[in-house]
Amino acid sequence: MKPFSYPPVSPRFNLELKEKNDKWLRYAVNFPVARPTKYKEHNTAFGDYYQPIDGDNLPLVILVHGLGDHSTLPCKLLARDLAKRGIASFVLYLVFHSSRMPKAIKNKFPNLTEGEWFEGYQSSVIDVRQVLDWATGNGQINKEQIAIIGISLGGMVSAISMGVDKRICAGVLTISGGNYESDTWLRRACPDWTEEQYADAQKAYRRYLAEVAKKGFENVEPPKKTYLTDPMTFASCLRERPLLMINATLDERIPKQATLDLWEAAGRPEIKWLPGTHASVWLLYSRIRREIISFLNSTFGR
Repeated sequence: MKPFSYPPVSPRFNLELKEKNDKWLRYAVNFPVARPTKYKEHNTAFGDYYQPIDGDNLPLVILVHGLGDHSTLPCKLLARDLAKRGIASFVLYLVFHSSRMPKAIKNKFPNLTEGEWFEGYQSSVIDVRQVLDWATGNGQINKEQIAIIGISLGGMVSAISMGVDKRICAGVLTISGGNYESDTWLRRACPDWTEEQYADAQKAYRRYLAEVAKKGFENVEPPKKTYLTDPMTFASCLRERPLLMINATLDERIPKQATLDLWEAAGRPEIKWLPGTHASVWLLYSRIRREIISFLNSTFGR
């Protein structure tokens, strides 16, 4: 079972210069997806590529936003700040962005079925992998220095992408977490369950994780598709790889225990706790930027 695989296709990325200054160029990018869905809006992916003016053999960061459109703002700010420092950036617009969301999904979002959520994650991870295909064939990009930064749901997509594709050498997960089968998540989704039901759900997922640790996720049939959208499933693949987690102390959307569960499963990487809620933590953008740039410089040996 290879849920995040796709047919081998040559990257067909269309770039159009949209903005230029003395530090970087910004290109609007589109490309046909390698694994189309029934929705035409999903079948062309979009992004913004920020290329530093000077230098070859550039490191690249793929930036992945969260639910909706608003979380693209910190992605764009980071892309510009990284480009000023000689690091190329690709801001990817997921199927969860309004520009790619069909009316049938918009009308009931976020109350999607398990299958619809899975398809959204599947498309997102494959989009990331297609950006990697393009980047590793781009003579200006150092294919040994490609990192990913994800925000909220984008952090979950980033963790999965990093877990399934070793071409991503490092990652930063911001205001994110995992272990959807824990009672901290399920009490929100299933408030009428009994304590026994919460406990049974976690036991079943832990059994699956133990089997995945032995055989690999591609060799274990998940009892639920949601297991394949949970970063915890892929966390063992993140161990011993450069990883930074940045989270908010008062996050009302991502339970603290969900972050700690993912942190533990990923081998206890460096983690920073900043004061703020899920959204207000970005008022500390300058601090977040410093942490990310320091991490990337260390990782890339700059």
